[in-house]
Amino acid sequence: MTSTPSTAPETVDALVVGAGPTGLLLAGDLASQGLSVTLVERRPRGISNMTRAFAVHARTLELLDSRGLADELVGSGTPLSAIRFFGRLSLDLSGMRTRFPFVLITPQYEMERLLERRARAAGVRFRHETRLTSLHQDTASDTVTAELREADGGTSTVEARYLVGTDGVRSQVREALGLPFPGTSVIRSLVLADVRLAEEPPGVLTVDGDGDAFSFIAPFGDGWYRVMGWDRGHQPADSAPVDLDELRGVTRRALGTDFGMHDARWISRFHSEERQVPAYRTGRVFLAGDAAHVHSPAGGQGMNTGLQDAANLSWKLAAVLHGRTNSPEALLDSYHGERHPVGTQVLRSSGALIRLAMAKSPLQRTARAAATTVLSTFRTASDKAIGMVSGLSISYAPPNGAHPLTAKRAPDLGLREGRLHQLLRDGTFVLVTPVGTPPPASPTPLVHAHWEGDRTTALLIRPDGYIAWAADHPDAAGLQTALAR
Repeated sequence: MTSTPSTAPETVDALVVGAGPTGLLLAGDLASQGLSVTLVERRPRGISNMTRAFAVHARTLELLDSRGLADELVGSGTPLSAIRFFGRLSLDLSGMRTRFPFVLITPQYEMERLLERRARAAGVRFRHETRLTSLHQDTASDTVTAELREADGGTSTVEARYLVGTDGVRSQVREALGLPFPGTSVIRSLVLADVRLAEEPPGVLTVDGDGDAFSFIAPFGDGWYRVMGWDRGHQPADSAPVDLDELRGVTRRALGTDFGMHDARWISRFHSEERQVPAYRTGRVFLAGDAAHVHSPAGGQGMNTGLQDAANLSWKLAAVLHGRTNSPEALLDSYHGERHPVGTQVLRSSGALIRLAMAKSPLQRTARAAATTVLSTFRTASDKAIGMVSGLSISYAPPNGAHPLTAKRAPDLGLREGRLHQLLRDGTFVLVTPVGTPPPASPTPLVHAHWEGDRTTALLIRPDGYIAWAADHPDAAGLQTALAR
């Protein structure tokens, strides 16, 4: 039974449910475009999110760079230019073609701190200790009505033109939509902790195991380390007590030493699932981040994938809310069309990594050894793996007959007007043309920039850094068609 709201309905352009990294980035993007945004969160304000995410990959850092946040976040953690797996496989990240040729190890709460500051400065209204209890989509008024409940039992109503659920694996938005979340539990009773160590481990993220146990250790750079361990022979429920002795024992079995582990500031037990919702969009409601997909922590791709969901969706919602597109339904549908396959890919790649770490039978360990040999020996294979985990190789399906660059990530181009990521900071498209090309008439806000040299290719780059259109020898008519589309 729905309670009678205690206050008059609040009306906003967008209601975002869940103030983790995905929701914070999305809400900040929308508010930065002059839209009214309310963000509701179950946690009290000021309660840090001491959760599992700790790795920020290169593509995510590029998205943060286009919002002026990357350099500050890099200063909060430890950049690792190599990742070591299974004792002898080391992936060298230093050759990635990006300003950020590394994986950044930093606690999730550092990411949330920066994104919350940006969202508040942009005008997002935060409502902490608030839960969504139900939602209703009204096709007649083109709104979503959300019923909310505060910690004191009071209720309220928010009417939004669009609602986005970024409220995690137990998403109330997804449940309110009645959507299934098919998948399985891939591994039980993982132990996670932030600890201090008496002995310094190798200077790269280290993962290894013996078939019955595995562990990894990653440095935060401030004296604290993130440690994860799993023991095949001891898999109690998530609610079972956990202490540092258990993690010490698992780490010694997997890595040969526990490096003098002590003083855990946070320790938890959890299980890892592989699930994905079949539809990222239901009418005026969208799902992003862990509300849409959840996977193993192997490769540290979870938070990164959610942030990239948000970057993909935010500019599309802003364009529709501002009336800047002739095909609003097609543009909003493209969020699912582009991001659902990426979520599936991450499920597969992270699942493969965790299964390699858990390998026990002779056949499984032979397969792991073979995979390690291939990645160690063939640069093409290692580059493909690095591109997938870092997010740099992610691209979307281009329209038929499009230029080969269309729907691919644009690197941080050096242009006459500055770096591409700097030019993207207003959340608009960037048109790159040869010097001397006159500025075009555009139905949407646009930054017009020019190549430094004599290159003749024209690029129209979306606010999320992907190429919307390209032409080797552009003409005015082709450019106008691209801008209108």
